[in-house]
Amino acid sequence: MSIHSSNGGKPKKRAIVLTDGEHYPAVTRDAIVELSSNYHVLAAVFIGGTEKIGSDADLARLGVPVVRGGNYLEAIQQAIQEYRADEVLDLSDEPVVGYRERFAIASVVLANGAVYTGADFRFSPPLAAASVSRPSISVIGTGKRIGKTAVGAFIARVLTEEFNPLVVTMGRGGPAQPELLLNTEVNITPEYLLSVSRQGRHASSDHFEDLLMSRVSTIGCRRCGGGMSGQTFFSNVHLGAQLSETIDADIVVFEGSGSSIPSVSTDARVLVIGAHQPVDYIRSYLGPYRVLTSDLVILTMCESPMADAAKIDEMYDAVRAIKPSCTVVKTVFRPRPIGDIQGKRVVITVTTPPAIVDVIKSHLESNYGCEVAGTSTRLSNRPLLREALSQFEAMKPDAVVTELKAAAVDVVTAWALERGIEVVYMDNEPIATEPGVDLAGEIVKLARSIKSLPKYKRTDS
Repeated sequence: MSIHSSNGGKPKKRAIVLTDGEHYPAVTRDAIVELSSNYHVLAAVFIGGTEKIGSDADLARLGVPVVRGGNYLEAIQQAIQEYRADEVLDLSDEPVVGYRERFAIASVVLANGAVYTGADFRFSPPLAAASVSRPSISVIGTGKRIGKTAVGAFIARVLTEEFNPLVVTMGRGGPAQPELLLNTEVNITPEYLLSVSRQGRHASSDHFEDLLMSRVSTIGCRRCGGGMSGQTFFSNVHLGAQLSETIDADIVVFEGSGSSIPSVSTDARVLVIGAHQPVDYIRSYLGPYRVLTSDLVILTMCESPMADAAKIDEMYDAVRAIKPSCTVVKTVFRPRPIGDIQGKRVVITVTTPPAIVDVIKSHLESNYGCEVAGTSTRLSNRPLLREALSQFEAMKPDAVVTELKAAAVDVVTAWALERGIEVVYMDNEPIATEPGVDLAGEIVKLARSIKSLPKYKRTDS
């Protein structure tokens, strides 16, 4: 909401300021007066410090209501909500706040839909360039190679039990114009994907993978660049959102890319975090922002050697400390071939870290009755992948089992089909590690709870 200046000029943003006891109130008061030419300053939040503040009477000299509390983050959130602030202007400084504190403030401000501005910085929540008329869920992450696409496909697959979902993906290799793949019309075969690749398109793009793994219709979009809060530099996801409105579906799943967030207002968020990631990615920087704006957190790769028990607990506790009400599910990934490999001699290509290869091999052999003759974790490194494939040839495999990522089509699929070797694509299915925890049930419960009004709509009026 904006307030127009008395002279009928351009709208002023509703703002609150942050101040501390290291500034003389008269100085802060003059700064507020100066800011009032561009902002409607509604209140100040006192965030600590005593050197130049003797009493509440000193704070009264600021000329605006003052919000204060024992927890400065809670006081900032209270002020944003009470005064419906569009922007938080930081007039504080060292030693009351430093780098860590300002990132913590930024997360709270952004999670409440406001802009956080200081003397030489400005953090904005990711812009919602579009919205959809149907219930929607976004799947976001804290980085690449944490299993977000696998989780997104799993969510879509689970939702088919009760809903008619549609998936909209956003990838760095996505199409220039949103591309619709209808599950009733497109059959994802190795030959089909190879033909797509030979047309110069990225046949391992997320929308192909999601359709294959979930059998849910998908719309593929692209993005370029990513900011600290998840904003993309360029994206056509808003066009994908518009296209989704023309498709028969009753719930739409928007899948992020890396740590970038789809620029679409959604009713709920699922956050995917890798247990092997640095805990500072959650506790610090803008990690808390992602946790605060999420309704369900899926902690992936919760097993050794990716992360030991102490590290898993540390990540879990970090999330719960930021948002105690948030449901957190610990998971591991297990391979699920999209094809029959019973009794076959196979080789495997994955993006998985080498440390987890033995788990994949053991699971496939124990649960799908195959013999794993060789493995390569170089699926995202084409020169090294080609070296591995040349070694695989001597093993005379019946099939190559591969994730649908990176060079899976233009290198692996092409290599296999040229030699008459069967190609079986492989899903990575998230499985809850704690007894009694039902990941699918949590997803369905979240979908059922969605309200009609988006929670995270950003307004810049």
